[in-house]
Amino acid sequence: MSPQTTSHRTQPPLILGSTSVYRAELLRRLQLPFTTVQPNVDETPLSGETPLLLAKRLALAKANAVADRHPDAVVIGSDQVADLHGEALGKPGNHARATQQLKAMSGQLVIFHTAVAVVYKEQACTLEAVSQIRVQFRTLTDDEIDRYLRIEQPYDCAGSAKSEGLGISLLSQIDNDDPTALIGLPLIKTCEMLRTAGIQVP
Repeated sequence: MSPQTTSHRTQPPLILGSTSVYRAELLRRLQLPFTTVQPNVDETPLSGETPLLLAKRLALAKANAVADRHPDAVVIGSDQVADLHGEALGKPGNHARATQQLKAMSGQLVIFHTAVAVVYKEQACTLEAVSQIRVQFRTLTDDEIDRYLRIEQPYDCAGSAKSEGLGISLLSQIDNDDPTALIGLPLIKTCEMLRTAGIQVP
C-alpha cells in the first residue's frame, strides 16, 4: 500500500504529552485520533535559564517523559513561557498572582515562547521547534485587570490572559507566524513535524 493511501489506523499511535485542555482542543483541529498522557515533569526553571531555553527544555522533557513509557507512539510535548524583559512568567495559579502579572505587563511588550517537540522513540526520531509571539499589552487600569480576571479566570494560562477569549481586549497588537501558538500549541510547526514522523496531515 502506498503512503498516499495508508489510513490513520496503520499509523503509529499519537499521544499528546499534556493535560492542557487548550492544547487538546487545538490538536483536535487536525482530526487525528490521539490520547493524552500526563508527563509529570518538574517545571522549575534552572538557575540562569532564559524564558526561551526554559520553554524548549520543558517541551522536549515532556515529550521524552511520555515517549519513554510509550516508545511505539509519536508523542507531542509543548510548553509556553511568557517573557517580560527576560523574566519568565508562568501560570499564575490564583487571582493575586494573575493581578501582579497583568499589572507588570500593562503597557509592555511581552514575548510568548511556545515550544513543541515530537518524539518517536521506536524510530529514533526527535524533532523540535519554537514559535515566538510578540504581544503588546494596552495600558490597563486596576479596574480593568480585576474585572477581566473575575470574568475569565485565566489562572492556568501563562501570562494571565486568554487571547482566544476576552483577553484579546487587553491587547493592542499581536505579531506572530502562527495564531495557534499563542493559545498553546503551534499547529503549523506541529503539522510539519508530525508529517516527518510518519503521521499523515491531513
